[in-house]
Amino acid sequence: MSRRCDLTGKAVLSGNLVSHSNRKTKRRFLPNLCNVTLESETLKRSVRFRVSANALKSVDHRGGLDAFLKKARDEDLSPRALELKRQIAKASAESASAA
Repeated sequence: MSRRCDLTGKAVLSGNLVSHSNRKTKRRFLPNLCNVTLESETLKRSVRFRVSANALKSVDHRGGLDAFLKKARDEDLSPRALELKRQIAKASAESASAA
């Protein structure tokens, strides 16, 4: 399992650990990943994702999973999230044409 957020694409970064004497050794900055279950209002079902805490705040700020996926760039999303985005777009288009 990769250390990458399914929604924002945030991944591991590398850098230096700098000591008091200014010695530099390599270190890794890991994203704060959480296993969460998010609810899709359009599809009326829940979906499990491994997302960063920052992405979870963004989902809440934008008004839910559906609104977040509509605004997200395709290259940042995981294949599973991209498929869910397509299903949401298709379902919302069908409901708009039916109304």
